[in-house]
Amino acid sequence: MTAGRSVTATAQGKVNLHLAVGDAREDGYHELRTVFQALDLTETVTLTVVGVHEGVPADLLDLVASVSVTGRDAAKVPTGEALGDNLAVRGVLSVLEHYRDELAGVPSATFPVLDILVDKGVPVAGGMAGGSADAAAAMMATREILHGDGAAESGFDRAPRPGDETLSALAATLGADVPFCLAGGTALGHGRGDVVVPVLTRGTYHWALAMDPRGLSTAEVFARLDEQRDAAARGDRPDLRAGGPEEAQRAILAGDVDALAAHLDGTTVNDLQAPAISLSPDLRRTLAAGKDAGALACLVSGSGPTVAMLCRDRDHAVDVATALSSEGVGGRAVPTTTAASSRHGARIVSPA
Repeated sequence: MTAGRSVTATAQGKVNLHLAVGDAREDGYHELRTVFQALDLTETVTLTVVGVHEGVPADLLDLVASVSVTGRDAAKVPTGEALGDNLAVRGVLSVLEHYRDELAGVPSATFPVLDILVDKGVPVAGGMAGGSADAAAAMMATREILHGDGAAESGFDRAPRPGDETLSALAATLGADVPFCLAGGTALGHGRGDVVVPVLTRGTYHWALAMDPRGLSTAEVFARLDEQRDAAARGDRPDLRAGGPEEAQRAILAGDVDALAAHLDGTTVNDLQAPAISLSPDLRRTLAAGKDAGALACLVSGSGPTVAMLCRDRDHAVDVATALSSEGVGGRAVPTTTAASSRHGARIVSPA
């Protein structure tokens, strides 16, 4: 693998068909039970080898020559001095770190020096795992750089190639959604959401998506959830919680979009929706506008602020998205797009 060789990988955004959040644990995380569904909104990460570093670098970040971002919300993605917050960079470094550790005692190790290009198709800070998809795609591409065709000729591939289980374990250290973005498809998540089990599903599900460019911090949404539950414990507000995901699983196993809509329109199915609305009250109007436009069901995606509107088919999704974008919500323009469920996880797309 010579300098100039590139590897491109993709990973998908997601929507949560069900998201039950437990109380905060001692480590600050929350136990989750969620049904993830990948969407055909794609993050693309291209790694290009621009040099070879002889020996083990003192700082693995020295192996990152440059980072550039294009596509949707590109200006919102950390670059420059904030590289440590860029999930694509963290995905690359996690695999390089594993490789370095596996090389312990191997003389004359060499490492690739990389340019990283991220092309974004998933809204940033929208509750759709765009950053996690960046990390997943970056991990796949880094493994291919280190162990793919031509790697040995450049002095790489001196340690065992990490399997998918190893990548998933590394992914869990980067964020709760990253293991799912590696796996893709439709899956049940538990633990922090990082323990992923595939779920059988039939059919394709179509969505209209209403974005809010102001974004929401996932950490702030969880903190507001904790505040609301403290208030419920004092009797100051009702303690409404999502139950189990069984109804959602039955609906998608049957390929029954009406049954899924009934589940999504039932009682609480996303425990993060109420705190997201508390932080961004306009979400309530967007949810109502989606129903007025004819969506089968509407919910906040993950921690928000993207609103996902289930539709019967692609044409229906286009109609709903068009209605919201042309009419706006409460006098405010609403950027929209459409998406369909995807069976893809993170994968190498070039070289084929």
